[in-house]
Amino acid sequence: MPRLTIEDLQKIKEKHRATFTLREGGYRAKITVHMGTCGIAAGARDVMTALMDEIANAKVEDVIVATSGCAGLCAREPMATVEIINHPPVKYGDLKADKIREIFKEHIIGGNPVEKYALVVGSETTY
Repeated sequence: MPRLTIEDLQKIKEKHRATFTLREGGYRAKITVHMGTCGIAAGARDVMTALMDEIANAKVEDVIVATSGCAGLCAREPMATVEIINHPPVKYGDLKADKIREIFKEHIIGGNPVEKYALVVGSETTY
């Protein structure tokens, strides 16, 4: 896969802006894709693209997507953290595009964490 440039990322952001632009505090879920150097090298870009496509296709407007640097478990990258209001956050590891799609459908939409991909449940939250 060719390297993404800043311009490529801006185009992706603009393409999906309407899908995840939410009023302040108006979201029920936050998904953080860990995009440190180790995550990117392991395939985090593919995970992010698949996630953004799922959100756009589902026309979900109450989910916010964020990125962060390395989460400290480089050997388990790509990783993502799912936070749903009033539920403990779940950190998922060893992700691929198909796994994040399953997590989106089961956890974000369905409310059921996907235990087979989960590394840890619970930590400090942003809510």
